[in-house]
Amino acid sequence: MNPLLDKLQPYPFEKLRLLLNGVQPGPQRPVSLGIGEPKHPTPDFIKDALAGNLAGLAVYPSTPGTDPLRGAIAGWLERRYGLPKIDPATQVLPVNGSREALFALAQAVIDPRADALVICPNPFYQIYEGAALLAGATPYFANSDPARNFAPDFASVPPDAWKRVQLLYICSPGNPTGAVLSLDDWKELFDLSDRYGFVIAADECYSEIYFKPEAPLGSLEAAHKLGRADFRNLIAFSSLSKRSNVPGMRSGFVAGDAALMKRFLLYRTYSGGAMSPPVQAASIAAWNDEGHVVENRAKYIAKFSQVTPLLQQVLDVDLPDAGFYLWARVDKLCDISDVEYAKRLYAEYNVTVLPGSYLARDAHGINPGQNRIRMALVAEVDECLEAAHRIVEFTGKLARR
Repeated sequence: MNPLLDKLQPYPFEKLRLLLNGVQPGPQRPVSLGIGEPKHPTPDFIKDALAGNLAGLAVYPSTPGTDPLRGAIAGWLERRYGLPKIDPATQVLPVNGSREALFALAQAVIDPRADALVICPNPFYQIYEGAALLAGATPYFANSDPARNFAPDFASVPPDAWKRVQLLYICSPGNPTGAVLSLDDWKELFDLSDRYGFVIAADECYSEIYFKPEAPLGSLEAAHKLGRADFRNLIAFSSLSKRSNVPGMRSGFVAGDAALMKRFLLYRTYSGGAMSPPVQAASIAAWNDEGHVVENRAKYIAKFSQVTPLLQQVLDVDLPDAGFYLWARVDKLCDISDVEYAKRLYAEYNVTVLPGSYLARDAHGINPGQNRIRMALVAEVDECLEAAHRIVEFTGKLARR
């Protein structure tokens, strides 16, 4: 067996399962805010496109995908981010969801002989860490800074570490914080990449769920604004899962530096990552339509505008820039850890949340997820409001004890 497998840590949801194993939940109907799985209905026109192209199951799909799919993705990038012409043949590649592509990129770009480091934000999506470890690299965690809207503190990374960095993962809008990087943040990253030669993997799967009039700045958009027309050393990752409520379809794309894309395509040709033809057809329909995205975003705006003020009565929590998570401190009114809070909330009120410390690592003397919880507002508004009222009642009782 590959000895690197022994370095992998349990996934956050496995930790949560073990935490709640054997705990008798409260008598109320269960409400889960633990897993970030979209619960809004899949649009009918996407389901119709999928069902109407089942004849495609009779042929082997190609790894690069069809010209119409790559063209639809390129067109969406141009419209969404105000980009000049994107070359669908060299700068776009469909993938089976951003998760597997985020993992695969590390296997393609890391030279394990070079004592490589992979920079990860902290807290973070655990695929980044696992991808680094199984590529033979060592994760280096850049802690998020609440004083900087939870942007990772890249200034704290010493030059000796930067010299070993081959890949940097960044998530904007962030998971779990919802923070969006500014143009100045991207300039800092691009300058560091130019100086030290590492690849930037920009995870943007939450880009279409936001609460301000202006859409979040994307990595390719930032590169364009900063005169980096070739997107050098930059690969952006996106997905239909959250945007179009199709997590089970496993459809996304990578786009960016044509030289990196060429090598990544070579890797994927061998790893077998081709998208099913019916999924490609449904993806074309989804990328070409914005109406359902606007409706979906309106649902999240309605939820967050009602739930956030309720929770602010008892928790230290603010409306995020984007995404569908609330990242809340639980010790505003009571002295309790995030793990104990999640366990007792489940036991007394049958609401599931994810302890923030499960999403982070101890690094540089702290765990930046400690005393926080992540709440995924993915259910319909009534269910999220019910959970919020229970959380307010539970936390208020804790404060009185």
